[in-house]
Amino acid sequence: MAKESIKARERKREQLVAKYAAKRKALKDAGDYVGLDKLPRNSSRVRLHNRCKLTGRPKGYMRKFGISRVTFREMALDGKIPGLTKASW
Repeated sequence: MAKESIKARERKREQLVAKYAAKRKALKDAGDYVGLDKLPRNSSRVRLHNRCKLTGRPKGYMRKFGISRVTFREMALDGKIPGLTKASW
């Protein structure tokens, strides 16, 4: 499990991206790159990193579910994800 400080940092980045999204778009459309430089660096969408919503694991992230492969497997085996069953033949 990821450290709480790392997960908090990522949440803070997500909030900044949401806060400045419209302003960044307007500045980009206007071609005002000096104005873009004055915005916080963490307000750029490129600086976000996909992490598991439950554990914060940065690798093995599954976009469709928003969780890591490890958490996904545990939840699928426990029957916590509707419509999913383990394949057997």
